[in-house]
Amino acid sequence: MRFWRLAAVAVAGTLLVGCGPPQVDQSGSGADKRTGTLRVWLFDEANRSPKEKVVNSAVREFENTHDDVTVDVRYIAVDTRSERFTGAFNDPSSAPDVAEFGNTDLASYVAAGGMAELDEMLEQWPAADDLSESVLETAGVNGKTYGVPWFTGVRALYYRTDVFEELNLEPPRTLGELAETARRVHTERPDMYGISAGGKYTYAMMPFIWASGGELATKNGSWESAIDAEEARTGIRRYTELIDPSVCPPEQCAQLTGTESVQAFAGGKAAMTIGGDFNRSAVDAGAAGENYDVVPLPGTEPGSIAPAFAGGNLLGVLRSSDRSSLAQEFIRVLAGEKYQRQMYEAMGYLPTLEGVQDQVASDDPTVQPFVETLQSGTRFVPSTPAWSEIDAQEILPTMVQRIANGNGVRSTTKDAARRMDEAFR
Repeated sequence: MRFWRLAAVAVAGTLLVGCGPPQVDQSGSGADKRTGTLRVWLFDEANRSPKEKVVNSAVREFENTHDDVTVDVRYIAVDTRSERFTGAFNDPSSAPDVAEFGNTDLASYVAAGGMAELDEMLEQWPAADDLSESVLETAGVNGKTYGVPWFTGVRALYYRTDVFEELNLEPPRTLGELAETARRVHTERPDMYGISAGGKYTYAMMPFIWASGGELATKNGSWESAIDAEEARTGIRRYTELIDPSVCPPEQCAQLTGTESVQAFAGGKAAMTIGGDFNRSAVDAGAAGENYDVVPLPGTEPGSIAPAFAGGNLLGVLRSSDRSSLAQEFIRVLAGEKYQRQMYEAMGYLPTLEGVQDQVASDDPTVQPFVETLQSGTRFVPSTPAWSEIDAQEILPTMVQRIANGNGVRSTTKDAARRMDEAFR
């Protein structure tokens, strides 16, 4: 049995950019009604239809087993989530009972007092034993759980099989070999980046820190930056070595975001990139076409996998809900094995239940590298609303860009750590 309960959570959420947690009115009735309308907010999609079909099926199943209950699902735009959730927290009469939200928003919502704890629910839900432990950590703040991971996403190493075959190369087994391979490609094929590694691609840089034994920050009473520790500096050096004239020239690559880094690979400009399972369709449609494969991003030793950042969305219950038990029961249906599998088939979202992960990897080998990465252990960012300020100030991208443009690693990481600590205070 996988032990789901959080111990000390050392890592969790980036948050709504540039704003502190909203003030919350939690003057609810305290009732727990078993009938009536259960209000649900889910994020809208560019193509809502496949997601809506799965959700509607779950709703019908739930309503068929709950007399006198109607589930009212509303789809909200992701880019309006700040004002929608702030409004819901301050006006319980307008709030949903169940909501989908990004795991990087969790700490802000918890700091606002808007979300209900779900530890007891998870303890009583057998399927929770199958949740990936490291993914479940993204649903926790200060040792308590406030959401159920609905789906997740991780990044792995994409590479051009035709270029590797032409140059008689093998996929790198370590981060050291990754740099060597990237340099070899750019030397032999100067028209291509060895790897498209962006200066603004923070989620690609983080695994280099974690694989080297470093941390973004540590918590000992309060959060403190750890990126100027030697282990973190080692990882940062490894990443910034890729933004180099011999691999991916700084004048082109220091400004690349994650999306632009993947686009460079998809467009045939790079022999490798770090991309997510959610990037496969874009790569399939690009110049790389069928001439690519994916492997887990290696760690520092052969056979190891660098810990990836675990993105994804959670399902949670608002504290103001007067149908809390029904809300939890609906989450158990929608986040259960049956509908996680259907959501994968409809939207391509990676499931969070390991049994379902194994099923989809067996059925679709292209998913295997991402499932391997998930099951080897993922990581997250510090669980504090201060992370939104750190993110908004672009402290880490600025650090990477300065190093890529010739500034010293020691002095630059020290300055970045100072700025992070100012935000943590």
